[in-house]
Amino acid sequence: MPSVSAHVALTLAQHIDAVFGVMGNGNAYFLDAIETQTAAVFTAVRHEQGAVVAADAHFRASGRIAAGTSTYGAGFTNTLTALAEAVQAHVPLVLVVGDEPTSGPRPWDVDQIALASAVGARTYTVGRADAAATTVIAIEHALTYRVPVVLAIPYDVAAREAGPVPPAPEPRVPAALAPSGEFAEGMLDEIAAALAAAERPFLLAGRGAWLSGASTALGELAASTGALTASTALGRGVFPDTRFDLGVTGGFGAEGAMELIREADVAVVFGAGLNQFTMRFGALFAPGTKVFQIDIAPAATHAHVGGFVRADARLAAEALVERVTGSIGAPWRESVDVAAARAYDHGDDLAPDGRLDPRSAARRIAALLPEDRVVVSDGGHFIGWANMYWPVAAPDRMMMIGTAFQSIGQGWPSVVGAALARRDATVVLTSGDGGGLMAIADLESAVRAAAGRGVAVIWNDAAYGAEVNLYGLKGLAEAPMRIPEVDFAAFAAAVGAEGVVVRTLADLDRLESWAAEDPATRRFLLLDLRISGDVIAPYQQEIIRVNS
Repeated sequence: MPSVSAHVALTLAQHIDAVFGVMGNGNAYFLDAIETQTAAVFTAVRHEQGAVVAADAHFRASGRIAAGTSTYGAGFTNTLTALAEAVQAHVPLVLVVGDEPTSGPRPWDVDQIALASAVGARTYTVGRADAAATTVIAIEHALTYRVPVVLAIPYDVAAREAGPVPPAPEPRVPAALAPSGEFAEGMLDEIAAALAAAERPFLLAGRGAWLSGASTALGELAASTGALTASTALGRGVFPDTRFDLGVTGGFGAEGAMELIREADVAVVFGAGLNQFTMRFGALFAPGTKVFQIDIAPAATHAHVGGFVRADARLAAEALVERVTGSIGAPWRESVDVAAARAYDHGDDLAPDGRLDPRSAARRIAALLPEDRVVVSDGGHFIGWANMYWPVAAPDRMMMIGTAFQSIGQGWPSVVGAALARRDATVVLTSGDGGGLMAIADLESAVRAAAGRGVAVIWNDAAYGAEVNLYGLKGLAEAPMRIPEVDFAAFAAAVGAEGVVVRTLADLDRLESWAAEDPATRRFLLLDLRISGDVIAPYQQEIIRVNS
């Protein structure tokens, strides 16, 4: 007869096709059932944090919910940083874990429910009689509230027989939030009138707009109003017409593009949280700009918003398209040089200290990477380079895992999740030497999962660059901020990948020849870029100014 763990596995597999994790005492029966009784694909990672990171990346790359799994105790506590990131980033996933017996904790058990709650994740605990139903409830909760949930299997019931697996209802998720009520309708009328009267209209969209499927409606609205457009870092590519798109706002944005945004007289924001980085610490819009926001949040998320509609971005955009007919106002966007405004500093071949200039390296890599790329980013000072110089086709092709919780060390397992979600794409990791070392165990996982479809770019400045830039400049002791220069190319070779130390732009020629090879026969490629730490990314310069 099926066990409690099998009930969980069989029910979960009806809705999830990818599971990532590390096996231990607490989840052994669950993984046995996943492997032998379901069609779900289990991919092993080498550190429990990677189980959650991979499931997180899988959702961001595909829109399909995935699962991570670990044992109880130390296995579970290893997942907490990644769990906190998924909470902060509003990523639905299910973390299946072992837990203390129903009879009470053993000496090596901890209060896992309290720990999960502390980072914002809810726990559902299965029993012998309700394992299938509880599993469905957990999935439903994750999808409804766009958060990770923990599904706990107590140690003493994991292997107990539970009878035939009962039919479980499909998870129900709420319909898209439509604008409703006189206030919402009136505000949409006001936004439409403001766009109609605007001389310099501007539309900004974030990841929420992409998740709602608003791309087509936003393109129609931009065309009808003659608006310039831009996106947040997590929403890049959401507007279909790139001719009039200014790229990413905030510290990753080009200075010319940000100057144009400050000229806007009306700005409408769709599905974007307007955090301090997107808003350039309050300087994105000029004081005279009328700013409207449309989001599913309960209220406006920035003090500069003058009008707010709580609604799904797609439904609101479609409602505005209906209100705005024909070409309205002067074609501001056709009077500006968008390409020039989006231009970034080319940089030099080498920085004054003789090491590689990360700007010129980023430009050269962008020219050589396959067009089908999906970029996954760890956290650290280097995040500016890929975000500025590597364009991607859509928001689900650039994932910044770790930035919501301001963490590093989640890069390698991100490759695992993205590679399983996008089996025909080239997965490109951008990581620093600090984060790369922190999660080095899952270099092996990344190489195994992506194989010849994987590239890793390590921005190796022998330092925790963000800390040097922020605190070294203030005169704090730099010794704790420095890292002995590590040969990441040798690490790559040790796990079956190809590693290339890059000291000059000519060394990047290997990426060009690698891209021309058959992915089925080439190896995972790691580029160990020996960059200068003296070249500070613009977004970091902005943070330095604010903190000074």
